[in-house]
Amino acid sequence: MEKTIKTIIVDDEPLARKGLAIRLQEFEDIEVVTQCSNGQDALVAIKEIQPKLVFLDIQMPGMTGFEVLNQLHQTLEELPIVVFVTAYDQYALKAFEVHALDYLLKPVDDNRLQECLEKIRGHIASENQSDNQTKLVNIMAQLTGADSEMILKSLADGQPLTVKEYNSYISVKDVGETTRIPVKDVIWVDAAGDYMCVHCEDGQTHILRKTMKQLENELDPKQFVRVHRSVLVNNSAVKKVLTLSSGEYVIQLSNEHEIRVSRSYREKVRALFL
Repeated sequence: MEKTIKTIIVDDEPLARKGLAIRLQEFEDIEVVTQCSNGQDALVAIKEIQPKLVFLDIQMPGMTGFEVLNQLHQTLEELPIVVFVTAYDQYALKAFEVHALDYLLKPVDDNRLQECLEKIRGHIASENQSDNQTKLVNIMAQLTGADSEMILKSLADGQPLTVKEYNSYISVKDVGETTRIPVKDVIWVDAAGDYMCVHCEDGQTHILRKTMKQLENELDPKQFVRVHRSVLVNNSAVKKVLTLSSGEYVIQLSNEHEIRVSRSYREKVRALFL
């Protein structure tokens, strides 16, 4: 085991970061190398510093702790040990315990922190990083089945997290017939009044009578991302993300069609593609 455990604290609340850092000073083997106030800074710091341990707040503006973890899983071969820090009650947090991922409840209790660090030392001493990574991957497989707000609400309500199955086809009904469109063939979808225009890679556009929210709930959020109040795009069809001089983003799709990202979805697009 290394003499010290390189550690990063991620929390948007300055007092919460400072309080945890002060408490961690009591443990000689814990070295807090930096603190981050948001998810984007955390991603950069974790990739550069490669800490052994990250204390990660769940609910942060811009990017939640879940989204940070998901991004790390996509970009790093070896994940750090992650301890969630949250204000949610212990009943809701039973969802984490079944995955053996540890957590700290705000305000942090000294005995609970001690117990948490003992578990971490055990992971490191047994060189069980691969097992830890597997558990992180498993929980993210479940968490990415819904958007972050839905996940947080489920945890707060004490509901179990379950894997959601998404449609592999979109059924478009017309007079006397129903056309089944493979989801993988859809490049983007945009709203047109009470209808949805489903644009496919073969150049065809199908008219679907559904709301944007209904369709979004039926499609896998790992495959389709909302970039505008009225537009969904297929991740695999994104060819380029252009940054304009105004700071706005424009997504160029595989068929050369361009879609301007609305202001409220910029952070989400930047986290996914940039």
